Amino acid sequence: MEYAVGNTGRVIAARLFEGDKLYESIEGIAKKEGIKSAAVLITGGFRKADVVVGPATETPKIVPKHKDFSGPGEVLGVGTIYCDDEGPKMHIHTAIGKGDEVVVGCPRGGASTFLILEVTIIEITGIDAAREFDEKTGFKLLRLG
Repeated sequence: MEYAVGNTGRVIAARLFEGDKLYESIEGIAKKEGIKSAAVLITGGFRKADVVVGPATETPKIVPKHKDFSGPGEVLGVGTIYCDDEGPKMHIHTAIGKGDEVVVGCPRGGASTFLILEVTIIEITGIDAAREFDEKTGFKLLRLG
């Protein structure tokens, strides 16, 4: 296990509009505001999403299993922002629902807003954290200094 203790910095409230892209919007705010580490909360609606719902295979490397969500539907999510060598990168897991259909996972394949998506970004200061490439998994994983 690795962990670090930091402090709460700025708190940013944002509203995404119909069709706005989840990752591009939130990572864009982080880049513009110079946010290196943060917690992210979302609530609202998704028009559509491509969600990773677990591994299709674990060996020799993890291959994600995807599920498409076609909305509109309701969503709530919790995630983080940490930088890699290209800048701020978000990792978020969501619960998305429409009627009796529920999809839980990481909308890593992309997601677009239905009507409104409320976003809260809580900056974390005073820690040394980054996403670094992990040879074993093939993912950029969180590392704490």
